Amino acid sequence: MAASTNSFLVGNQTQIPSFKPKPTSQSFLHLTKPPFTSTRPKPVSIRCASTTTTTIGSDPRVINFAAGPAALPENVLLKAQSELYNWRGSGMSVMEMSHRGKEFLSIIQKAESDLRNLLAIPSDYSVLFLQGGATTQFASLPLNLCASSSDPADYVVTGSWGDKAFKEAQKYCNPSVVWSGKSEKYTKVPSFDGFEQNPHAKYLHICANETIHGVEFKDYPVPKNPNGVLIADMSSNFCSKPVDVSKFGVIYAGAQKNVGPSGVTIVIIRKDLIGKAREVTPVMLDYKIHDENSSLYNTPPCFGIYMCGLVFDDLLAQGGLEEVERKNQRKAKILYDAIDESGGFFRCPVEKSVRSLMNVPFTLERAELEGEFIKEAAKEKMVQLKGHRSVGGMRASIYNAMPLAGVEKLVAFMKEFQARHA
Repeated sequence: MAASTNSFLVGNQTQIPSFKPKPTSQSFLHLTKPPFTSTRPKPVSIRCASTTTTTIGSDPRVINFAAGPAALPENVLLKAQSELYNWRGSGMSVMEMSHRGKEFLSIIQKAESDLRNLLAIPSDYSVLFLQGGATTQFASLPLNLCASSSDPADYVVTGSWGDKAFKEAQKYCNPSVVWSGKSEKYTKVPSFDGFEQNPHAKYLHICANETIHGVEFKDYPVPKNPNGVLIADMSSNFCSKPVDVSKFGVIYAGAQKNVGPSGVTIVIIRKDLIGKAREVTPVMLDYKIHDENSSLYNTPPCFGIYMCGLVFDDLLAQGGLEEVERKNQRKAKILYDAIDESGGFFRCPVEKSVRSLMNVPFTLERAELEGEFIKEAAKEKMVQLKGHRSVGGMRASIYNAMPLAGVEKLVAFMKEFQARHA
């Protein structure tokens, strides 16, 4: 094999314009030792979108319906694989380079620029790449936005994650649940005039998409307090569709569901909300510290941020979030139609008007068949279809990275399974 800057053997048939792996029967990463170069890279565009369609069933990889950590785009993984050993002639991996060196600075700066482009983020908002998962933000928000533990905040609870955010906030402010879907097993989103907000609440918090229960806001409420702000946990539908960022004071999202690997949490925050953290706020939870240091106060999750950057670039190459949303709507429609047209053999409990495009929970009319369904699906290389332990049933997470062919194969399997067990 001829030596090159990046020499790899990979087991995958899909070819992408910027990286053409040599086919092999090996399904693991095999590295040869490329020569180093002293040339220092400049920030460049990373176009990694594939122009081909994955052939489901011929690849050693499974069809992964996991809710998170979730599947990543195949072409993004291949791009990262090609740069793993020697990132663009730097002589080192992204996992080895200094987070304050110009190589990594070019990575994080481009990732932020591409994300701003994708979401049309206004200039008066900061973008932070943080650690600790979205769960850490449950505490960061009241510590940064409430002046004291007696300050009120409103929470709309449409599922488990909204409930956890509320319970954590109880330690740091005076939150109220203005609406809860618990009594109806979290299958609905309230009408916005159907709950009474505190006119003095510092913020109104929602979970834009409940990963476990499959409930998604299609529009967003407005805080009753004219000085209050809307805050959204968008972990499981982040970058799945266009969003008017200006409607929110804070948007936060764990990357591991739709835009990258676990370990990165993205916070988009209006700048006038920064710098008001209480004195007791831990330094790592203070938005001002991270904003002043461009997300580099301490060593960030460098490789995770790099991967997010590749995903952002891929989404732009697909045509932006309008096109991504169109693809997601098509996938979701195919799956929901299969459920609704099964005559009750499969059932989705969520009210149709607020069904998630990302997480599709469903049950079987005969619950005793659920284990068999999951086992047989796994034999067909469709995995992670078991529902969350708190609700049972099945759940198919069909994030951006899930190809249409993957959903089509699941639907074909569902119809065949029903034909054998009806």
